[in-house]
Amino acid sequence: MSLPPKQQLSAGQLTELAAAIKQWGEALGFQQTGITDTDLQQAEQRLSDWLAHGYHGAMNWMADHGSKRSRPAELVANTIRIISVRMNYRPAEARAVETLLHQPQLAYISRYALGRDYHKLMRNRLQQLATRIEQQIGPFGYRVFVDSAPVLEKPIAEKAGLGWVGKHSNLLNREAGSWFFLGEIYIDLPLPTDSRGENHCGTCTSCMDVCPTRAIVAPYIVDAQRCISYLTIELPGAIPVELRPLLGNRIYGCDDCQLFCPWNRFAHDTDEADFLPRQQLDEITLLELFSWDEQTFLDKLAGSAIRRIGHERWLRNIAVALGNGPASSAVLSALEEKRSHPSPLVREHVEWALAVLSQP
Repeated sequence: MSLPPKQQLSAGQLTELAAAIKQWGEALGFQQTGITDTDLQQAEQRLSDWLAHGYHGAMNWMADHGSKRSRPAELVANTIRIISVRMNYRPAEARAVETLLHQPQLAYISRYALGRDYHKLMRNRLQQLATRIEQQIGPFGYRVFVDSAPVLEKPIAEKAGLGWVGKHSNLLNREAGSWFFLGEIYIDLPLPTDSRGENHCGTCTSCMDVCPTRAIVAPYIVDAQRCISYLTIELPGAIPVELRPLLGNRIYGCDDCQLFCPWNRFAHDTDEADFLPRQQLDEITLLELFSWDEQTFLDKLAGSAIRRIGHERWLRNIAVALGNGPASSAVLSALEEKRSHPSPLVREHVEWALAVLSQP
């Protein structure tokens, strides 16, 4: 296909280009590519209400940047369309989740973080897609995003026809469930847009019912302050004492709302080798992970999304998980060794775990 520069593209040629973009996206490993306009007024109001309730907790960055998050042209001038893509990440080779959650000596890590950090891979693929467009029509305005700026990726994906935002606040797709990453390209091309995704949650409340901490306080509303993913990843300080027993052996993220969503019976495993488990993170013991010093943590998790929480939060999370498990001599010994850890945060959670395990 050969097209004229963007200034000379007719309506028919723009339609042809949109179809080609979806084909190129599939060739680059995206399971679906959609296109939407930049009208996010409904999402803007929902975000404003969510922030007003304080559901974002310590994630102050969710309130930063004013309206740039919900008004794309304020973030990237001249943006009039958004290309939205999704890419499967569930690894077929990962140990069965149900097994992990019922074996308290093992660590549970959210499925998206078992392999390499997805940000770089998806950003590179999106850049390739943008370059392919540029090769066809010459220079045009664009910017690639993968969790790298204030972007309402799920409402955007919903408007682009990739699915709908479910009651657990994740994007759902009738043919693919929710085990996928999202990415975007903001563009200044007046491409034809796709139809908005239709909601198919119906009366189902499975995600709300199974949430260990009851973080889904109402349909489509998640109080991050109670969410295990927030508590183990985003929260910089102490995990609330009343919530610690509810974390079980989950030390980085939580997938329960996805695991029990009926639509995920249609989910597909990833074809990306980078998303397959590394360092045996899908079947490793809490004690082994707790024994990692900071340099070991950094070395073994090089290229992993987990690395960004730092060694201190890592130990904090594992101490809680150990406190939720059986009081073996090995566990008690490992906790005792950390009682003198230089971090007050780590020491607090170690003391809590020891106190719990000492109870009759």
